[in-house]
Amino acid sequence: MNNREAIISFSFDDFPRTAYTAGGLLLERFGARGTFYTACGLMNTANDSGEQFRAGDLESLLERGHELASHTFGHVSCRALSGAAFCRDVEKGAKAVEEITGLEATNFAYPFGHVSLETKRALGSSVSSARGIIPGFNGPEVDLNLLRANSLYGDVDSVGPAEKLIVENAQRKSWLIFYTHDVQPQPSAYGCTPALLARAVECAVRSGCQILTVQKALDWAGIQNGNSEGHAHRHVAASI
Repeated sequence: MNNREAIISFSFDDFPRTAYTAGGLLLERFGARGTFYTACGLMNTANDSGEQFRAGDLESLLERGHELASHTFGHVSCRALSGAAFCRDVEKGAKAVEEITGLEATNFAYPFGHVSLETKRALGSSVSSARGIIPGFNGPEVDLNLLRANSLYGDVDSVGPAEKLIVENAQRKSWLIFYTHDVQPQPSAYGCTPALLARAVECAVRSGCQILTVQKALDWAGIQNGNSEGHAHRHVAASI
């Protein structure tokens, strides 16, 4: 990483509509934007985290400056499929995002945080980055195929650990990534309340860290993968 200032990214997985309608708008209040890891197979469905996104949400969040990233198509675990089958679903997910929006989703997150050495190698330089759920900080060296990220779950009584991470990140001048799912007053076990997200974003702003989407963080820190001239989403499965 070649950044001179600390960076923080807020990301949302799957994603439930409240991640955008509540979480995205909350970030905008602070002049910030988020990264939404999207599994298009969940579109127009509902589950324990509530109603999932609609096609119009993807276009809307892009218009408002947020980032759309990939999360496979069927929200599948690499532990449940062969390496080749998992990579085909990664490819299918990237194509679906492009068909809906006309834009490539060049960043990726592993569903459930499940990752194997086989799939980590297979993704290779076909994506700009692949984010996991192993906590910690990114930098000064970064594993682009397993970015570290920290959960933001629960209500305001969980804000303490998040604030400590933000303070330490500012001191380290590293890159801190948060992730959650739904954002609502009664969140799922994998979501957070608007109050918790607001407290975390407020702390991030006070810390002086740059609050950037994942792609803008990669650009800001001068990070490129081995295939920066063109991402090979269409050829992921061929590497296994």
